[in-house]
Order: sequence, then C-alpha cells, then structure tokens
Amino acid sequence: MSNNRKKRLSMLDTLAATQAPAPSGSMMATNRALRSARDAVDAHHVWDLDPWCIDDLRPEDRLDAGDVADLRDAIEVNGQTVPILVRRSPDNPDRYLLVYGRRRLEAIRQSDKVDKVRALVATLDDTAAVRAQISENMARRDLSYIEKALFARALIDSGFGTQSHVAEVLTVSKSAISMALAVVDMVSVDLARAIGPAPGVGRPRWDALSRAIETSGVDTAHLIPIAQDAHDKAAVAAVSDPTVLPADPSVAAFEAVAAELDRHQAASPAQKPAKALKSRTIQAGERRIATVRRAGSGGVRLDVDAGNFADWLERNADAVLQELHTRWQTRGEE
Repeated sequence: MSNNRKKRLSMLDTLAATQAPAPSGSMMATNRALRSARDAVDAHHVWDLDPWCIDDLRPEDRLDAGDVADLRDAIEVNGQTVPILVRRSPDNPDRYLLVYGRRRLEAIRQSDKVDKVRALVATLDDTAAVRAQISENMARRDLSYIEKALFARALIDSGFGTQSHVAEVLTVSKSAISMALAVVDMVSVDLARAIGPAPGVGRPRWDALSRAIETSGVDTAHLIPIAQDAHDKAAVAAVSDPTVLPADPSVAAFEAVAAELDRHQAASPAQKPAKALKSRTIQAGERRIATVRRAGSGGVRLDVDAGNFADWLERNADAVLQELHTRWQTRGEE
C-alpha cells in the first residue's frame, strides 16, 4: 500500500481519535459513525471537485463563520491540507451534498486563486450523513453552548429523531437536551441567531436569560434590534480604538439583551405577579408525570418528565392538543 493511500485511509481515523482517548458507550457510537463514513469512501480517493457543484443542505451547526477570510488566505498559500467530506446527490449524479467541511468549502468559493476543493466522496444515506457531521463536530471543542443547543433543535425539527436519539449522538444526557431545547424555545431561534455564538456564555447564563424573558413577558422580537445594535457598536469600537482589546460582538449582544431585560423587570415589577411563578404537579397514581404552570406572558407551560410518555407525547402532540382544543370549544358553547 502506498504512503499516499495510507494517509487517505487514516484521515477520518484521525478525526475520530481527536475525541476522548478511551471512548465508551455513546461516545463509541460517534466514533463508529466516523469509521462508517471512512469505510464508505469511494476507494479512499481524494477528488478535486468544482466547489459550486456541492450543495450544503445540512442543519447549521455554527452561527459565525469567523475566520473564513484567514482560512482562505492560508489555503491560497499552503494549499488545502484536509479534504472535506461529501456524498453523491440522490437527485443529480453531477452534484454532491456536503457532509462536513463547510468553512473550507466557503473559503475556497471566496478564493480567486483556488478553483477546486479537495474532497472525499462517501456513499451515505441522510441519517448516516448527519451522524458523520455530528461526529466531526464532537472533535471540535469551540462550539458554544447556544450553537450546540440550536444544532439540537435543528436536528429534531428536521426529523432526525427524538430527544433521546439526539442525546445519544451528541453524547449528552437527554435531560441536557431537554434543557437546551427549553432555552432555545424561550429565547427563540431568531433572537439566539441575532445574539450569535457568545463564546464563554454557558448554560447557566443562557438559562437565566430565558427565565427573564419568560417572567417579564417581553416579546423577543423587541430584543432582536438591541442585539443587532450591540453588534454594530462593538464592531465600531474595535476599529476606532485599536489599542483596546475589543469585546466579542456576540458577547456584547448577549450583555445588551440581558441588561434590557433587567431594566424592564426593574421598571415593571407589577408585571411579575406571584401567581405567575406557581406550579402544579400532575400525577398518575403515585407517580409524578408533569408540571404545569402559568408563564409570565400569560401562557401555560407544561414540563413532562423524561421517559417513554414524554417521547409518546412529543410524537402525538398535534393530535392531543387539537383534541383538547376541540373539547374546550365544545365546553365554551355550553
């Protein structure tokens, strides 16, 4: 076996090895996903492809591409050292679907000097492709909390699987996925994207922000321009005074939104009645199955305990709620 082929065979193994040194349980599943992608590669050959014949239809895992310009410059000087991974499009034999390597693909698309992208071509179905994307993400330590939470929401919304399935492939507990989804749903996807990745802002602060939105009743659409304005000011400050270490624009946006919620709560204490924080436990026999409580916005929040019932309710929520709504309408006419 030639040295070049040995290198090609080891590329995806190297990605898998950058995770935990002694994987077990669900981590082994993510490693197997990368090895499955490796085994599916067409003869382990690195192809030179037209970057514009590759479509990126994957759930987005990163809010801010960051140093794509720097990556483009590095590729123009040193070449593309690590291939991207693509699969053949089931609808068009002349096109490919990206599995991972979005930043490298975008960097080459922006280049005037490099017109081909080096790629491994794998035979993968939709589920295997998502698993390979997730496995590659697990080797990257720089995705922020909210980026991971948004990625989990995108996976579930795309039909990848239940919370349990997403928890398994992301190698976290189901409760962690449930909490992350609760934060995204309360903050809203649009506001989270307006704020950005906010590196260093972890789960406790995002959870506190979501609770402040819930109890204050502030419309998240009102907070989006505040986040955008903070982004702009941080960018202007970085240019106008290069001697001062600039704040990350997304962190500045998070702080601005949090400060606005603090001001709103301080100015409108009457909007937070004690009864809005009261909850009621729902039981089936002696077992607690859910908690229901009024939200600060006037809505109702139902938290179902993790388990098979929660999975069933997630799958049948539309039919259950429609039936309850019909019963409510019938009672309202009596």
